[in-house]
Amino acid sequence: MKKTVLTFGLISGAIISGLMLVQVPFMHKIGFNRALVIGYTAMVLAFLLVFFGIRSYRENIGGGQISFGRAFAVGFLIMLIACICYVVTWEIVYFKFMPDFGEQYANYMIQNARASGASPEQIAKQIEDMKNFKIMYDNPLINVAFTFLEPFPVGLVMTLISALILRRKRRQDLQDLPS
Repeated sequence: MKKTVLTFGLISGAIISGLMLVQVPFMHKIGFNRALVIGYTAMVLAFLLVFFGIRSYRENIGGGQISFGRAFAVGFLIMLIACICYVVTWEIVYFKFMPDFGEQYANYMIQNARASGASPEQIAKQIEDMKNFKIMYDNPLINVAFTFLEPFPVGLVMTLISALILRRKRRQDLQDLPS
């Protein structure tokens, strides 16, 4: 299991990290909304490796059979490795190359509030919230937690779906079931 998980997890992590690195230089040009869509699309593409990793485990190690629990465990570990790669990549990008990201994001959110016709009180609250966000986001531990929570739900859904699709009982167990 270790070889399959590491292989597919690292490939998935390389894809998700590579696509992030390709996107980051263009974030100012494409805008935060489009970057968000592109980022989550990249996550879905990278987490397709969860499906292929579970299938590889089922065919090569499980002899064509895998329970839902084992499939979920394999997929979860692959997804976890990819998420860790994503977090490590973002931490390097954020703290070494984009230390002003928090400020840019805060300005974007404040401009959105103004453009939506928010009241001066709502805008003032948004400004205060964004100041607090920037302070929190500059803390590496909180940054890691927020960053991990970006791909994790997508990966978890992909893992559940893959485990459900790929589970396969032994033929004898299937023959023992009542018709």
